[in-house]
Amino acid sequence: MAHMRRANPLPGATPCPRPKKPPPLSCAAAATPTPAPAAAKAGSWKDLCSLNAWVVRDYRRLVDSVGALEPALRRLSDEQLKAKTAEFRARLARGETLADVQAEAFAVVREAARRTLGMRHFYVQIIGGAVLHDGCIAEMKTGEGKTLVSTVAAYLNALTGEGVHVVTVNDYLAQRDAEWMGRVHRFLGLTVGLIQAGMKSDERRASYRCDITYTNNSELGFDYLRDNLSRNKEQLVMRWPRPFHFAIVDEVDSVLIDEGRNPLLISGEDNRDAARYPVAAKVAELLMEGVHYTVELKGNNIDLTEDGLAHAEIILGTDDLWDDSDPWARFVMNALKAKVFYRRDVQYIVRDGKAIIINELTGRVEPKRRWSDGIHQAVEAKEGLKIQADSVIVAQITYQSLFKLYPKLSGMTGTAKTEEKEFLKMFKMPVIEVPTNLPNIRVDLPIQAFATARGKWQYVRAEVESMFQLGRPVLVGTTRGIDIPQGGSFRAFSLGPSSLGLLAKAAIMAKYVHKSERNEWSFSKAKSAIAESIETGQTIGMEKLQERLAEEFEMYPLYDAIGLAYLGVLRDCEIHCSAEGTEVKKLGGLHVVGTSLHESRRIDNQLRGRVGRQGDPGSTRFMVSLQDEIFQKFNLDTEWAVMLISRIMNDEDIAIESNVVVKQLLGLQINAEKYYFGIRKSLVEFDEVLEVQRKHVYNLRQVILSGDSESCSDQIFQYMQAVADEIVLLNIDPQKPPKTWNLAKLLDEFVGLGGKLLDESFKGIQEENLQSALEQMHGSSSVKADSFTLPNMPIPPDSFRGIRKKTSSMMRWFAICVDDTSKKGRYTNTVNLLRKYFGDFLIATYLNAVQESRYDDAYISGIEREVLLKTLDALWKDHLVNMNKLRVTSAVNVRSFGHRNPLEEYKIDGCRFFISMLRATRRLTVEALLHYWSSPMESDEIFNTEDQ
Repeated sequence: MAHMRRANPLPGATPCPRPKKPPPLSCAAAATPTPAPAAAKAGSWKDLCSLNAWVVRDYRRLVDSVGALEPALRRLSDEQLKAKTAEFRARLARGETLADVQAEAFAVVREAARRTLGMRHFYVQIIGGAVLHDGCIAEMKTGEGKTLVSTVAAYLNALTGEGVHVVTVNDYLAQRDAEWMGRVHRFLGLTVGLIQAGMKSDERRASYRCDITYTNNSELGFDYLRDNLSRNKEQLVMRWPRPFHFAIVDEVDSVLIDEGRNPLLISGEDNRDAARYPVAAKVAELLMEGVHYTVELKGNNIDLTEDGLAHAEIILGTDDLWDDSDPWARFVMNALKAKVFYRRDVQYIVRDGKAIIINELTGRVEPKRRWSDGIHQAVEAKEGLKIQADSVIVAQITYQSLFKLYPKLSGMTGTAKTEEKEFLKMFKMPVIEVPTNLPNIRVDLPIQAFATARGKWQYVRAEVESMFQLGRPVLVGTTRGIDIPQGGSFRAFSLGPSSLGLLAKAAIMAKYVHKSERNEWSFSKAKSAIAESIETGQTIGMEKLQERLAEEFEMYPLYDAIGLAYLGVLRDCEIHCSAEGTEVKKLGGLHVVGTSLHESRRIDNQLRGRVGRQGDPGSTRFMVSLQDEIFQKFNLDTEWAVMLISRIMNDEDIAIESNVVVKQLLGLQINAEKYYFGIRKSLVEFDEVLEVQRKHVYNLRQVILSGDSESCSDQIFQYMQAVADEIVLLNIDPQKPPKTWNLAKLLDEFVGLGGKLLDESFKGIQEENLQSALEQMHGSSSVKADSFTLPNMPIPPDSFRGIRKKTSSMMRWFAICVDDTSKKGRYTNTVNLLRKYFGDFLIATYLNAVQESRYDDAYISGIEREVLLKTLDALWKDHLVNMNKLRVTSAVNVRSFGHRNPLEEYKIDGCRFFISMLRATRRLTVEALLHYWSSPMESDEIFNTEDQ
């Protein structure tokens, strides 16, 4: 164990035998950047061998072209500059491409930003914009101005008039960017829209029809789902039939990867099982881990032991916990998951009698979100809260499936390179690292590893104290975001009302100190905000202040909300608020302390990225303990390590800096990334099955909603022919003679389908009549497509009048003749004649009933559209429930033990379910329409949509 050594907590400090409190770090040591290795310099072998470097070098030609246009554009008046937009659009209309106008468009946006915002795009921001335009991910370090980068790509792609979506992670950022960057676009004559929570349909519709629309990812997804639940085209808010054209996704890794495991759901309510949740919660309280159930932290799985199963069955008074007719198993397992995995103030908070989800990635509460599959109700039962209605899925989509709908997609973030392979494999988007405008001089200090959490937190406290003595601001990162300690490991740092009030405004202060992008905070304004928050903290009391804090933190991104740290700000706000943060820079800049390793290196890099913006000084330090959750989650046995370190170092709380230890820790982190990538990949693969089905259903809905009355009628005729085909093909075999066919059942099913409308026509018709007709028709190939009948059988009503209806009849006969999906045989031609006869009879009877009703065309079209949509939506909802059950059911997963692939089994079963759903949709639609027109006055409820 010679490789282990006690760590000096900070460079420049004097070693001490057992440092419980590290001595202060000198400002000079903290401010001195680590020299860049020779290999990283321009023209180095690393650059020559790097594909990324070659790509960036290729973009420099565009940068040169943009720069060459700048002097001429500077001489233009505002009106002349604005006129460039109309000029570009005219050139595109004449056949030029976006590539032809790219350099000029970028130069125009750069000049417009200089005039409206006082901001001129750096050359690296031009490169970033080109990367976005090419449908790639631009990785740009924090503070490099990604928000401004998006303007050039958004403007260029908006010139086509098809709409550009700039997608952020929350409403605050969407509004900020729409107001701020929107000034550039509006100056150039483009329209800018904004989507926010709580907006009405008319406002949303107007925003989506703008040239550039700013929105957040959840609002975008829910608008898409709601549009596909609409009952008429007047309710649609997006640009149909092509709602998606080009999107720029900010924090693309957060949206497509971190949020990738959480599908967007629109749910209905179901109160039938509300009483079961409290009972299951009591059962879970009585069961003990290790005796009645086992826990796998890695996969968030719980398994009942034999004793646990018997114990639960005795408590509930059931013979079989897994009995489908009395399904207690799901409620008990959810109650156990709520007990073990869903922790109050970690995964959720309780406020106003409700369990509100905390987004673990951003630290924000999400009051509109609920866990699905009964988990949220299980948490409510655990906390003794009122059980909200259970959810029945009406519509759902994952972010991966949503953003795949864009013909062109791009994204930007500060941390995507670690997931480069995933983006390329799953989304076909390469990650391009855009160089920084100024060299990064941040100092990343070595990771310190501790055997115990107690030792880690002692060093965290000592590190913060040492920074406080230097006057340097500190940002302390945790796995929940902001940490306002009230005891426990940080008992010595419990904060009073004044400190909490100060922290409430620290997020805004952090933006000012670290070169706020908008740079609107003056020293006096910042000082006034701090004074106000301190006064507030002293007057309104602790509980009210904490509620206000929670509201404040919802408005800001994760690490901005962490702000200036616990003690650094308290010392002297004037040091931190001096113009351009000069004093802070002299003191060494911001110091970041990471208190654990995340399951992804990318999240840790986000924390590191808060330091060193635009060449600013700063430093970072990560401290981890072998008792951290990540090590427990991945079943790393750390007890031996704690004991061994305690014996060797004579103190288990000592920090260890060892390349071997650090390499092991980072290796575990990489394994965690691979594990979660596997989960996301599996979810995407499973969702691709549903994605194909969803596209089919939603495309059909749009045809029904947006099409004219003729297209709607054609859809109904196709359904009727398909239903007639199904009845015929299920009762005959083209390889056997007609005398073996089940003609009696065929007639019964067909007549039963039409109810009163067909009863009269087929009264007295028996199996013998149809058998005789087939014998006479056998061998006949002469068919009149618009007036075909069978001998001795009822003659269809003469309803195929007019060119369109005759053409429709002929096309259906042609489709029957070329159909290669049905079984073939000696009697195929006879079978086709039967399909033609019954299909024509059904359609002609329907048309006759509609004509005799004497309703106007608008009313008839409305009835048809309503019946089509109601039936499709009802069966699609049931299909979603079945598909979700199929995904999680043990029947699919258990087959893997028989060397059968669960995904393949899911595809097979899912395909079968979908075919059954479509068949049922056609059948029920036809039955509903025939029932309606047999007695319209008795069937007005079909057209009643008030319950929707």
